[in-house]
Amino acid sequence: MTLSDYQKQYEDIIHSAFSEKTKDEKLASLMTELEKEFCIPMLKNPKWERKNKKVNALYRKISMTRTLE
Repeated sequence: MTLSDYQKQYEDIIHSAFSEKTKDEKLASLMTELEKEFCIPMLKNPKWERKNKKVNALYRKISMTRTLE
């Protein structure tokens, strides 16, 4: 999948009629897919972030959208 495909999935989730809990679960799953697809490091890695600005931006946006309780 491309980054655009992941962006579309994100948009579909946040504009869906799912409950907030279900949206959070789907967003968490999307983050896991991104981690695998783009080898996102577990710990902050400035070098990786500089090389993968768009991936990092989408990953952070998804993370900030989630309502963690």
